[in-house]
Amino acid sequence: MTLRLNPEARAIYRSIREGIKERLVLAESARILDGFAPVSDPGEILRRQAYLGEGFKKIRPELRPHLSRINPIRFRRDYLHDRILIVDEGEVGAAERLGLCQVSTDPADAEGYPLVLSTVGYGLDVDLVPSRIAPELYVMPLWENIETLKALACIGELTGEGSVAGEILGSLLRMKDVMEKRALLDSLEEVVAEKERQLNESISAKLEKFSLTLSGKELLDFLSSLKSGDYGAIFSHFAGMEDEIIGLVNEAEGELSKRFGVTVELFSRDDFYPVSASPERIEALREALERELKVETYLRSREVLESIMNLLPGLKEELAIVHELDFLQAVKGFTEGFTFPELVEGGMAFINGRHIFIQNPQPVSYTVGRKPEGFLVPGHGEVKGERVVILTGANSGGKTSLLELITQIEVLAHMGFPVPAERAWVEPLDEMFFFRRKRSSYGAGAFETALRSFVRALRSSRKKRSERKLILIDEFEAITEPGAAVRIIGGLLQIAYERGFYVVIVSHLGEELREELPFARVDGIEARGLDDDLNLIVDRQPVFGKLGRSTPELIVESLARRKRGGEREIFERILKSFREE
Repeated sequence: MTLRLNPEARAIYRSIREGIKERLVLAESARILDGFAPVSDPGEILRRQAYLGEGFKKIRPELRPHLSRINPIRFRRDYLHDRILIVDEGEVGAAERLGLCQVSTDPADAEGYPLVLSTVGYGLDVDLVPSRIAPELYVMPLWENIETLKALACIGELTGEGSVAGEILGSLLRMKDVMEKRALLDSLEEVVAEKERQLNESISAKLEKFSLTLSGKELLDFLSSLKSGDYGAIFSHFAGMEDEIIGLVNEAEGELSKRFGVTVELFSRDDFYPVSASPERIEALREALERELKVETYLRSREVLESIMNLLPGLKEELAIVHELDFLQAVKGFTEGFTFPELVEGGMAFINGRHIFIQNPQPVSYTVGRKPEGFLVPGHGEVKGERVVILTGANSGGKTSLLELITQIEVLAHMGFPVPAERAWVEPLDEMFFFRRKRSSYGAGAFETALRSFVRALRSSRKKRSERKLILIDEFEAITEPGAAVRIIGGLLQIAYERGFYVVIVSHLGEELREELPFARVDGIEARGLDDDLNLIVDRQPVFGKLGRSTPELIVESLARRKRGGEREIFERILKSFREE
C-alpha cells in the first residue's frame, strides 16, 4: 500500500527523486526508481532494504564511466527490399506473416534481386525463421553498438558476474572486413576522385619530362601535317608516351580493383590528359559492389548469428541489469553516509540526522512517540513517549528545517532507502502531512484554507480502526491572532492525541499550549547568546522538555550594543523590559 502524502510532503519526495535522478547515467534507469514510491507495508520496506543492501555491494566507483558508454541495442523487424524468398505454395502464408521480404512461389520473380532465398532448393537455402531470412537485423545492431558491448564486458568484470558480451565481440570480428568494404562503398566517390587526382599528377609529371627530337625533314613533315590537320600523323610521334599513360591508367585501375575486390574499369582511354571517370561508370561500379556486398553481408551475418544466437537472451538480461546497476549507483551515491532505519512500533526517532539539502548542516537528534532503547542522547530522560510535541524557540533556529528533516527521513524510510542519520527508528505510516508556513498568506481566506487542511489531516478512515499518521505543522498561529490560535491549536492537538496520531507543531505559543495540553511535550531550540561579532549563536539541537528561549531579546541586545546615541538608549530600554519579566 502506498504511503499517502499531502502536497508539501510530496514536494519533498519529488526533491529526493530529482536528487537521485540527477545521478543516473542512463535515462531509462528512471523507470526502476518509479517502482520505489513510499509504501506503508513493513514487509515491502524490509524487502527493499535487503535488496539495496545486497545491491550496493556490487557498486564500485569505476563503474560509472562504463555505464556512460551504454546505449540501447534495438533489434528491428524491418522489411528488406534487397531479397526475395521463394517458397512452396503451402508456406506462403507463414512466410508473408514474417513481414521480412518479398515472397513468391515462382522462381522467375527472382530476377533483379541481389539475394534469392528459398525453402525449395532455388537460391540460398533457408528455414522460415527471421534469423535465417534476415540475420543482418540481429548482427548489424550489435556491430553498431560495439562500444556498448565493450562496456558490458568491463562491467561484468568489475561486478564479478561475467558477461556474454566478450564472446559476442569475438564473433563480430568476422564482420570486420565486410564492414570495411561497406565503409569503402559509402566513400566511393571520394576514393575515385582521389585516385583520379593522383593519376593526373603522375601523367602531368610524365609529360613535363617528355621531349621530342626531330630531324630537319621530320620537322618539315610535322609542320606540313599540322597545317593540313593530319592529327594521326602528328600523334604518331607521341605513341611511346601514350603507352606510358595507358600503363599508368591500368596501374591505377588495378589498385582500385584490389581495394574493391572486383574488376574496375573507370577511366577513359580516349583522352590522354586529363583522364577522368564518368559518373555513369562510377554508378555502374557502385551497383556491382552493392550487389556483391549484400550477398557477402548476408552470408557473413548468418555465420556470425549462428555462433551467438544462444547468447542473445543473456545479453538482454545484462542490458536490464545495467539499468539496475545504474539505479543502484545513483541511490548509493545520493545516500552516501546514510543508514537503513530500524522498523519499530510506537513512533520515530533518529540520532545525528542531517538535512539533505542544507550544506554542512548541524547534526540533530529527535524523537516523537515511544523512545527506542538505543536513543541515548543528551536529555533523553525528558522524553516520556509523547506522541504530540510542540517545538518552540529561536527565529531562524532550524525549527522548519527540523520538520523538513523529519519528512525526508520518513519519505526515504518508506521508500526502503537509507536515511540521513547515524541511527534511525521508523514506524511504517499510512499517511504523512507536512503543513509548511505560507509566509505570504494572511487574512480570513488563508486562515479558513489552513484550518480545513488541518481538519482533513485529522479525519479517520472508516475502513481502519487505527491509522498510523504523522502530522507536521509549521507556525499555524502566523495566520490568525494569538488568543484564537491557542484555542484552535489546542483543540486540534487534543483530537490528534485522542486518535493516536503523531504531531510535531512549530509554535511560539509553547507556554500557553503547555498549560492547555498536559499530554504534549514542549521542546525548545535556543539561541545561546551573541558571538564577538554580535551575531546570534543558535544550537539547532532541540532541548527536550524545555521551552525555547525567544530570539527577539537577543536581537534587541545585539542592536543595543551596536547602536550609538539616542537609538542605543531606546534599544536599552526595550532590552530592560525583557529582563524585568
